[in-house]
Amino acid sequence: MSDPGDRAWLLELETRSRRYGSGITGQQLTGHWRLVDLWSREARPQPAPARLLQALQASLEIQPPGREEGGKGAGLELRNSVRLGALELAFAGPGWLEGRRPLLRFHFAGMQLKLGGWQLWQRSLPAADQGGEPFFALIGAGRDDQGRWLLARGRCP
Repeated sequence: MSDPGDRAWLLELETRSRRYGSGITGQQLTGHWRLVDLWSREARPQPAPARLLQALQASLEIQPPGREEGGKGAGLELRNSVRLGALELAFAGPGWLEGRRPLLRFHFAGMQLKLGGWQLWQRSLPAADQGGEPFFALIGAGRDDQGRWLLARGRCP
């Protein structure tokens, strides 16, 4: 397989995923993901925003909650966070897989601000309109000499 940092490879993998689906399952998504690269819609590297998110230790944790979210398929729990020193801002809520590609749809039900082990602030968030949830179109997943990787295109309403 080619390098996940190669533009032609990224575009080919996305084309293949659109036609045939990526076959990615909830079990393959389970884990702690950190941002490595950002790419534009035209598959051009976006180094400045990527460096900023890396400096903020942007990460996405995906875990199976052992339940289904609204009957929409395999239920998952997502936690997206950024960190500056001991200060952490995190969003958490349910996610589910939809369709052949598939899409990882999610709704962040709450957000919290923590300093070390201390919770400073917490708030519930309203649900998005049906079908208006943000999502990641899952394009590819695999393993290389640096560990597991996941390639996805995101959308926030």
